[in-house]
Amino acid sequence: MIAYIKGELVILEEDRVVVDIGGVGYGIYMPGRAMSALPPIGSEVLIHTYLNVKEDAMQLYGFLTRDDLAVFRKVITVSGIGPRGGLSILSQLSADDLRFAVMSGDAKAISAAQGIGKKTAEKLILELKDKLSMPDLDHYAALEDTSAVSAATGGIQQDAVSALVALGYGNTEALKAVRRVELTEGMNVEDVLKQALKYMMF
Repeated sequence: MIAYIKGELVILEEDRVVVDIGGVGYGIYMPGRAMSALPPIGSEVLIHTYLNVKEDAMQLYGFLTRDDLAVFRKVITVSGIGPRGGLSILSQLSADDLRFAVMSGDAKAISAAQGIGKKTAEKLILELKDKLSMPDLDHYAALEDTSAVSAATGGIQQDAVSALVALGYGNTEALKAVRRVELTEGMNVEDVLKQALKYMMF
């Protein structure tokens, strides 16, 4: 198993880079988001990798963070999504945005990735809802746990998310905006909605 590749970035292609290590060039497929964040050619890079072995080829898929790689590994466990599909999804969405999309059931955001249809996106949400997690999402996940958050508070946040979706915002961006609002005693849905809208404008 090749855990990572560290060497000189020598070639940048549309969806692949070549990293030179001791005179050997390693071709690595990467998400568009990661490609755009790479330093100039000639720089030293460290790319976390996944080796996909097929009957007729061995292909390396690379990511700039271990978290991105971990999310990619989970995505390709979903039936019907191979490494190329996983790469497409993480080109469209960051790892955290994908977590939000899964948490909020936003199949539309996921199916915006090239080659990913609505049914595949819905399957991904179903299969990964309990597998993708992020500390910052803990309090939202707790909305379903009345022992962690009062029913009234959870209801206000859920109603605010629903209101934003009704205004035309996506589930994912609505959830992210409401999550940023710090609830204080006496706040109602309208108060949360106003603050969430402010966050969505920046």
